[in-house]
Amino acid sequence: MAGLSAATKAKLQSISTPTIATCLFKKGFKNQFIQDVKPLQLGKPNMVGEAYTLRSIPAREDRNPITVFRNADHPQRVAVENCPAGHVLVIDSRKDARAASGGDILVTRLMVRGVAGVVTDGGFRDSANIAKLAIPSYHSRPSAPTNLTLHEALDINVPIACGDVAVFPGDVLVGDDDGVMVIPAHIVDEVASECIEMTLFEDFVLEKVQEGNAVIGLYPATNEKWVAEFALWRKLKENE
Repeated sequence: MAGLSAATKAKLQSISTPTIATCLFKKGFKNQFIQDVKPLQLGKPNMVGEAYTLRSIPAREDRNPITVFRNADHPQRVAVENCPAGHVLVIDSRKDARAASGGDILVTRLMVRGVAGVVTDGGFRDSANIAKLAIPSYHSRPSAPTNLTLHEALDINVPIACGDVAVFPGDVLVGDDDGVMVIPAHIVDEVASECIEMTLFEDFVLEKVQEGNAVIGLYPATNEKWVAEFALWRKLKENE
């Protein structure tokens, strides 16, 4: 299967997660919003990229002393060094933020390598520093303890759960100030195209509501008056 195209990525960078959620709901997908995950810093451009995953299991003390980080093959470090540029590193921390999924050094390395974003359903340490980085980052809450306290990073680029959502390698993640949506890879092109149309209509509706119009008959457009007005509005926008 071909990866995320430049054209589809450009579309998704201008689409909100609520619009994507509604589009996916129309297609029967009801559980694609990563739960209890929020941006470390509001106001950043949309995060868009294919998923590159890291799976964790509960740490066992005999397997996770601090010395394991001396191992060049440690999965957490390997994932950071191998996540492709333009992808999003998605970390399954079993919704457990009592120990960190990573810190500012690793996230900075991801940023320098051109990774599009990082998401965990656990927490990050050094969170204030991560928030200042250009790379979009999402977590549950700050967490100071090292990941080894509770998490053993085990598998790279396998299907995972993140915030109660199934994430398969290559699925497309879109993040904004509301959170993160996961779009199944095989429908991402059609979802992006449909969401562009939905966004145009939503912009029209918002404009009309700001002018004092009621939503009944307008949203959804069950009144033919608004169907006609939207068609005219759209033509005018295209000619601007």
